[in-house]
Amino acid sequence: MSAMPPATTAGAQIDIAAIDPDVLRERLTGFFRDAGGDHTAARPALLALFKEIIAESRAYAEVQLNESGDGRACAAYLSDTMDHIISAVHDYASAHIYHQSADRTTERMAVMATGGYGRALLAPGSDIDLLFLLPQKKCPWGESVAEYVLYLLWDLGLKVGHATRTIDQCLKLSTADVTIRSALLDARFIHGDWQLSRDFNQAFWLDVDRQSARTFVEAKMRERDERHERSGRSRFLVEPNIKDGKGGLRDLHTLHWLAKYLTRNEPGADAVARGIFLKSEMSTFRRCEDFLWTVRCHLHFLTGRAEERLTFEYQQDMATRLGYRDARGLMAVERFMKHYFLVAKDVGDLTRTLSAALEFEQLKAAPRLDTLLNPLTWVARRNVRQTTEFKIENGRIRLNDPDVFKRDQVALFRVFRIANETGALFHPETFRAVRRNARRLDDEVRTADEPAEIFLDLLERAPAAEAILSRMHSAGLLGAYMPEFRSVTSMMQFNMYHHYTVDEHLLRTVGELKAIEAGKTQDELPLSTEIFPTIRHRRALYLAAFLHDIGKGRAEDHSTLGARLAKTICARMHMSEADTDLIVWLVEQHLTMSLMSQSRDLSDPRTISDFAAIVETPEQLKLLLLLTVADIRAVGPGTWNGWKGQLLRELYYATLRHLESRDDEAAPDDNEALKSGLRAALPHWSDAEFETFVARHFHDYWSKTDLSTQIAHAELIKDVDPTGDRIATSYNTDAFTEMTELRVLAPNHARLLSLFAGCCAAAGANIMSAQITTLRDGLVVDTFQIRRAFEDEADEIRRCERITTTIRRVLRGEVHLRDLLKSRAERQAHIDTFVVPPEVALDNAASDRVTVIEVSGRDRPGLLYELTTALSDLSLDIHSAHVTTFGERAVDAFYVTDLLGKKITSETR
Repeated sequence: MSAMPPATTAGAQIDIAAIDPDVLRERLTGFFRDAGGDHTAARPALLALFKEIIAESRAYAEVQLNESGDGRACAAYLSDTMDHIISAVHDYASAHIYHQSADRTTERMAVMATGGYGRALLAPGSDIDLLFLLPQKKCPWGESVAEYVLYLLWDLGLKVGHATRTIDQCLKLSTADVTIRSALLDARFIHGDWQLSRDFNQAFWLDVDRQSARTFVEAKMRERDERHERSGRSRFLVEPNIKDGKGGLRDLHTLHWLAKYLTRNEPGADAVARGIFLKSEMSTFRRCEDFLWTVRCHLHFLTGRAEERLTFEYQQDMATRLGYRDARGLMAVERFMKHYFLVAKDVGDLTRTLSAALEFEQLKAAPRLDTLLNPLTWVARRNVRQTTEFKIENGRIRLNDPDVFKRDQVALFRVFRIANETGALFHPETFRAVRRNARRLDDEVRTADEPAEIFLDLLERAPAAEAILSRMHSAGLLGAYMPEFRSVTSMMQFNMYHHYTVDEHLLRTVGELKAIEAGKTQDELPLSTEIFPTIRHRRALYLAAFLHDIGKGRAEDHSTLGARLAKTICARMHMSEADTDLIVWLVEQHLTMSLMSQSRDLSDPRTISDFAAIVETPEQLKLLLLLTVADIRAVGPGTWNGWKGQLLRELYYATLRHLESRDDEAAPDDNEALKSGLRAALPHWSDAEFETFVARHFHDYWSKTDLSTQIAHAELIKDVDPTGDRIATSYNTDAFTEMTELRVLAPNHARLLSLFAGCCAAAGANIMSAQITTLRDGLVVDTFQIRRAFEDEADEIRRCERITTTIRRVLRGEVHLRDLLKSRAERQAHIDTFVVPPEVALDNAASDRVTVIEVSGRDRPGLLYELTTALSDLSLDIHSAHVTTFGERAVDAFYVTDLLGKKITSETR
């Protein structure tokens, strides 16, 4: 007789009675008898049966999950199936292998589930946590049965966490370790001696009553914070951990444990009665838990393992499994992830609300006294009671009138101004009242002067503006006040460049500006720190930072749409015409400086003049630089680096000089002045040596090459033997810019840049830019900026030696480049997940002397080598290359001419 349930029709609920226990026990007994009472001989049959049951039950569970979309029911079914298996194995071992003696007082055992399994929920790949509860320390029978159960489960390929303990041992360990205490909170009887299980429960809860609830609450909150630190502090990381990440299942488990510790029951009616949760919050808890369990079960089935991280490679398949479709300018995967992050936001809000409620009940430590002892803060808090609708008690803002927000919606904004001015936290009832009433915000308030002034003042002047705006966002006030912001709330962009959702990125951009203004990033951002005090339009800058990506998620270019939306928002907030124009301009141009600095030749005068025409004034140049820096730094960890900072500084200073001089053409004697500057920098050179160096260069070399590069070129060229192979290399590293500059001198030929790019690719070096200097005598100096790989200078130098050795060997024909490239196995990471249509654009307006070819497509190792090879095949002469990557997307710009040094103007060509 089969131990599996019959097939069900589509849409049927999962039948958790998946196994008939009596039938299963009869089959195991039959195996034992067929083996002549030899349990070792019977074991293969047992294992085969249980493997079949597990495989079929998981297949059944996956079918039902796909049909019903009920992850919680799926997890409950799998837990129930495992209960039956463990019970049957326990009975088999007790009946046929380790017989109990007549004295049943010691030979007793209760098999209990703990942890997540104790909550009767089991994801497809989850560990099975078991407690074998014994009446006394030494119980050979119980230890033997527990060992048999464990070994059989392990042979089935299951991951089992286990402990064999007495009641006293459980209590002692749970007192010392909050993780064990949490697991035992959910201890659930599976099989064996029910009385022993009941004795444990009574003893455990008596012990809980004797312990300090405050200690447990503090420990769980500390544990939660440490977990968030490990998995990423933001709820909005675009590859979230659905179990341990912020806003994931473990946060709900923490709420579950706290509620159970305080009420002896799971979150529910008792928690509502105690005022820990509102009824609506309990509904939110269940809704979020159901969604996260559904996602988790699908992810385990999709990957075939206990995968908890929702990485890019799985997100599209997950969206398909869950039935999402492309709509309203968003891909299906982006709609799925937006739903996920909205749930994560709700989980975070619930966690914050419960934490505040417990703290106010003094189960956690009292608020810090330092703010209470500050005279200015104390006076501000006293004035709150005397002059507003609020009061501050025990460091928490409370309502004098519970209906104040119904009567006066502007009070929703005043309470956040009070929080900023006094440093007080929100009482949970106050915060709940804000959340309830924010939904009722109307157009009259959205266009009123006072809310706009409070919002703008907090944005511009609050030192912790990011934190206070984040609290407004959690309360739903930002989205209610600014519907445009609500549209990008929890919006995820399906790419490897952006680490956070759009709303989180906007808040972090404001935070980055605050850090610059406060001088916290002076060592990393010397220019930005220097110019911030000199700007005249702080408010416009901060509002532009808050709005710069407000147009994302639509089919239209987000900078263009964002500018229109910004204009509407500024009008609603009664901004002046001048400030509105400036904000609109900043939003529309917020990507321009970054793209110009990274993908254009900054030594080309046309680049500078074109950019100067865009920024128009030194003030706008400063504002755009600050917005650009904050925007890049807010994208995510590792996105900003010293090289990007160096390029932005070069573009800033060159543009500032252009704006101040308004002189587009170099004076006739500029080259002579530049040569004189180099001569002064090389005092150890003879006049003959210097004149020989000058004679090797074409006229435009001096105007487009900075002094430090000229010096490096001079030192490289000086010692080359004209009768030898005329190959030389040099390099220098810079920890501040995080780049290494590599220079190669060699006889010129069409594929030289391609060879160098290939050598770097073979060595795993990431080229960011390449500048080609052609000499009159047939030599060429290629200068590469490659991303630094090591923090230690000695390690980086050894890497440079390896790269330059490879280049020399390739140029001398000692090794074939293609062999080197084949031998390097590159890991593609998530890149293969993404589709980036290749695009090629030719621009003859970006430079007066050359044609700019911009190529974009999916990044991959060796891409620059392949592109430069293709350009060489087209008989094009590459003067410089500029490499920009945005996650999986690469944008490479090449400054080229034909072999006669002319632009590519023929349409056919």
